[in-house]
Amino acid sequence: MPEFLMLSERRKNEILGYLPSDNEINKLADYFQNFSDFTRLKIITCLSLCDMCVGDISNLLNINQTTVSHQLKILKDQGLVNYRREGKILLYSLQEKSVSDVMMYAVEYL
Repeated sequence: MPEFLMLSERRKNEILGYLPSDNEINKLADYFQNFSDFTRLKIITCLSLCDMCVGDISNLLNINQTTVSHQLKILKDQGLVNYRREGKILLYSLQEKSVSDVMMYAVEYL
C-alpha cells in the first residue's frame, strides 16, 4: 500500500469516495470530447444562442447539410441536443441550459 506524503487517511478516503467510476469517467470523456471537435463546438455555440434547423446552421457556418446532420446526431446521442418538429422542419436546441452556460462562460473567459 503506497504511503501518502501530505494526505491524511481521512482526506484520501474522501477523495476516493468522490472519484467517478471508470464507467462514469468514460461517459465524461465522451461528453467533453464534443467540446474538442471543431464542427461540434461551432454547432453548440450556435445552439447556445437560439434554436436552429440544419439548413440555417449549414448556411451560417458554411458547412454542408450532411455534415451538420451527422454532427447533430452525435450531439443528440450524447444527450446534448434535442429537436422538435415545426411543420416539415426540425428545430434543434441544447438539451440543458447548463451547456449554454458553459459555452457562454468559456467565450467570455477567452
